[in-house]
Amino acid sequence: MTVSLFSFVSNDALMKYLFQAISIEQGIFLRGLVSVPLLFAIAYARKSLFIRIDRRNWKVVLVRAFSELGATMAFLTALSKMPLANVTAILQSLPLTVTMFAAIFFGEKVGWRRWSAILIGFVGVLIIIRPGGEGFNQFSVLALIAVGFITLRDAITRRLDPSVPSLFVALISAVPVLLFGGGMSVATGWTPMTSGMYGTITLAGIAITGGHLFAVMAMRNGEISFVAPFRYTGMIWAILFGFLLFGDLPDMTTIFGTVIVVGMGIYALHREQIHQVAATPKP
Repeated sequence: MTVSLFSFVSNDALMKYLFQAISIEQGIFLRGLVSVPLLFAIAYARKSLFIRIDRRNWKVVLVRAFSELGATMAFLTALSKMPLANVTAILQSLPLTVTMFAAIFFGEKVGWRRWSAILIGFVGVLIIIRPGGEGFNQFSVLALIAVGFITLRDAITRRLDPSVPSLFVALISAVPVLLFGGGMSVATGWTPMTSGMYGTITLAGIAITGGHLFAVMAMRNGEISFVAPFRYTGMIWAILFGFLLFGDLPDMTTIFGTVIVVGMGIYALHREQIHQVAATPKP
């Protein structure tokens, strides 16, 4: 899971670097030209490509693909204008928002302790984005919209039948992003690129593919209650890359808000594990 988050944040840093010279649409199209064939080849090798899926699971897959597209555009637009660590800090609220979504829309039981963690975590998010402050703008709102789309994506994924291969789902979700980026690149225009820029986009495509694969490996082979908190290592990589590539360091207010969000997220994961253990029938 730590390597997965390193891969995801590496992708984010590389894309942010490229957005100084090219459009977001051109970036996601070129990255998709790398990641989609990679996912296709791996899914084919794992016999996860040509499968039968019923109508209910297809609906979930398509909603997830739509959510992936919305999340990609909102997140990368925010990323292009905000410090990497700040955007990543806002994303740390995802375990809390997914829990809240599942409780409201799927009827999953959430006790008062986890609800308290969710509410306190949201206070941490408000501290990070500082509504009404100098750093709050439309890109902060876009980061929150990205959290909404990713929450829908991750929550709806829980409704998939376990027999549906994760690689197949990842591939189907990546294709609309590729097509949208290609279509919008035609409309917005194409910026000539150097060989170094093509090398950077290739690394980004490999990184995001690796992020998905390592996440699947971690969640399927490790104990979820142990593995899940390692998602928060993404904040370490974001601070490191933000400083090395862009000279950005989060201020103390952002760090304080992040500590609150991460702390509440880990606590909510802990309470969820306790609930699952209590609900497991005793032999």
